[in-house]
Amino acid sequence: MHAGLRITAFAAALAATFGTAYGVGEAVDPVVEDPAPARHESHGEASQAPNEDGGQDGHGGHETEPAGGLQISEGGYTLDLRTRSVTAGERTGLSFVIRDDDGRAVTAYRREHDKELHLIVASRDLGTYRHLHPTRAADGTWSIPVDLPRAGGYRVFADFTPAAKDAENLTLGADLAASGTYEPQRLPAPNSTADVDGYDVRLDGGLRPGKETELKLKVSRDGHPVTNLQPYLGAYGHLVALRSGDLAYLHVHPNGEPGDGTTEPGPEISFTATAPSTGTYRLFLDFKHEGKVHTAAFTVRAGAATGPGEAPSDVPAGAPSGSSSAEHEGEPGHGH
Repeated sequence: MHAGLRITAFAAALAATFGTAYGVGEAVDPVVEDPAPARHESHGEASQAPNEDGGQDGHGGHETEPAGGLQISEGGYTLDLRTRSVTAGERTGLSFVIRDDDGRAVTAYRREHDKELHLIVASRDLGTYRHLHPTRAADGTWSIPVDLPRAGGYRVFADFTPAAKDAENLTLGADLAASGTYEPQRLPAPNSTADVDGYDVRLDGGLRPGKETELKLKVSRDGHPVTNLQPYLGAYGHLVALRSGDLAYLHVHPNGEPGDGTTEPGPEISFTATAPSTGTYRLFLDFKHEGKVHTAAFTVRAGAATGPGEAPSDVPAGAPSGSSSAEHEGEPGHGH
């Protein structure tokens, strides 16, 4: 899917400080309000967002590719998030509605990658990640239970395509607060290997601003390549990239698909992706093996494009493994 949304200004991420209460129950409004359009919306300068160290995250300058998830409304559709806060560590129902320009709930969608709608929930520090598939009621209300482990600010992304004629794929975003005692976490250092649930996943390649690049991820277990990956959402892997700071959303899928006569079920999964700007990104790879979905996470830096034959600058060869697997829910709790 493409992310065809305009960039908006990055809002301040977290209002709480280390070790303080983040808020309680429904008395808390979302920690981040939806930002107003910024001056760089029409290819002006992008805002400098603070990184996890309080400095600049490095995605200033011009946006070279539109990013998604930064607006609650786009293309005549609005994400109406009815659940605005939850309690960390408690299973809570999350519900929302997609509305059209007339305020009516959308009840017809095109199925893409086996689902009408993909729901991503990620914490502002990118330490928690959920890829969910909610249930839609006849009146257009989507709902699913969530259990967010830590207090703080979260971003909810709805990735969908309305069934209306000429409608395009959209990714809309809204803020969610999880109450409790907030303890900030640093973004893991850049890594090219990830260990998750006994699997080793290696990333080759990197992101480039405004330039398509290939990302190859190789899955192995116990030192042996996994050659029997199972289809998941119509592919052998599913990749989401979120930009550190404002959580700009980039959603990509593999090159090839099961049954096309050329794509093998592992160990390698290939993607093509374009970063919307320079900056630090967190990549989340979902893959399915032996009936379970696993999520491997990587931190990469997208910088200036390199010339032919040059090594990627954002993922150094042999980069050490950081905190490589996102908190996620395995099936059936994975939400699919």
